[in-house]
Amino acid sequence: MILLTLLIFSLIVSTAYTKNLRRSVKNAPRTSPSSAQQLSPSTAQFPKVSVIVPAYNEAENIRDCAIAILQSTPLSVNNLEVLIVDDRSTDDTLAIAQTLQQQVNDPRLKILAGQARPANQYWAGKNWACAEAVQVATGEFLLFIDADVRLKPGAIETAIETVQTEKIDLLTCMPALVCECFAEWLVQPLMFNHLAVCFDFTAVNDPTTDSAFAAGPFMLFRRSAYEKIGGHASVASEIVEDVELARRIKRAGLKLGLYAGSNLAFVRMYRSWSALWEGWTKNLYLGAHRSWGLMVYMAAIMLFLYPIPWLALAILLAKGELAKVITITNYQLPITNYQLPVTLLTICLAIIVIWQQYNLRRLGAQISDCSTKYWWLGGLGGTLVAAIAIASAIKTETGWGWTWRGRALQIKS
Repeated sequence: MILLTLLIFSLIVSTAYTKNLRRSVKNAPRTSPSSAQQLSPSTAQFPKVSVIVPAYNEAENIRDCAIAILQSTPLSVNNLEVLIVDDRSTDDTLAIAQTLQQQVNDPRLKILAGQARPANQYWAGKNWACAEAVQVATGEFLLFIDADVRLKPGAIETAIETVQTEKIDLLTCMPALVCECFAEWLVQPLMFNHLAVCFDFTAVNDPTTDSAFAAGPFMLFRRSAYEKIGGHASVASEIVEDVELARRIKRAGLKLGLYAGSNLAFVRMYRSWSALWEGWTKNLYLGAHRSWGLMVYMAAIMLFLYPIPWLALAILLAKGELAKVITITNYQLPITNYQLPVTLLTICLAIIVIWQQYNLRRLGAQISDCSTKYWWLGGLGGTLVAAIAIASAIKTETGWGWTWRGRALQIKS
């Protein structure tokens, strides 16, 4: 009866979660291919865009990121500049970027060697590098992307046209998700789904709500809006600066636009389990306003959604209950076990919830463009996500092992 009770809760959670994800996916606005792509690259009708890429220890990413930006658009130097800011990396990021600049000899590409952070101020994450780049940027629009992002052809033109048509002050999007290593397949699709559920597109884009979210990998600001809210200098000590910038946009009465952006860019956020663990435990708790309750709630949701139905089937198999059911349903034994109906119901509920796990991955793929590969390992993935949620709260509040690429992080007082 305990298993049956747990599975009833699991089914309730799964049904509600699926409903919310389906609604979010359905309401997610999507950009359409831009007619601006047909304009002459030197046309005066197109505004100047500064693409800013802060880079700290991105030796494996920075070359491909820069090339993708340059090849994504025919816009000339009059309409586009690409600013790569090395945030005092300890690897070969700066050397690789400078070598690329010499090789491509493209006047649109500029490499900036970041300066030391002010000794009497705390600047978290990429905020200092972004603020440095803005000081030299000349664009009317500022597009911040991460080094692990690859822009797709026409992305800049499409994004600019969307911003101008919809009068958006900050356009941010959830890019297509790339998974390669095993840990990514287990965790990343579940995380993207959860973000889509928690930050429903309709609520985020509604100026009358407090719901605000921005995805750091792709943030396109009108420069006037960026300066009005104080830019990255105003969130210097924020670890999750993207979400805080989105909140400030809405508080200032400016228009925030959260889009499904699989046609604009794709991202591979983490390339190993250690990087994935460090990255999500850095952001998750702060993104939830440092709420222990929300982290415990998220962990419980993940456990009911994913491992519990698999665990129920495993327990029934270990106890021999599945074999009994198969034997009885094949009319090889008389139906004398009064627990048979309970066992059958338990099995049916477990199968239904497991099938909903596949449906969740399929729904999420409409935004993330990530296949349903390894969906049947959702039990393991959900357990890992639950562990990340709790660890994020512990690491943030205690500071134990709370780092990003070796840099110790500090909690904002």
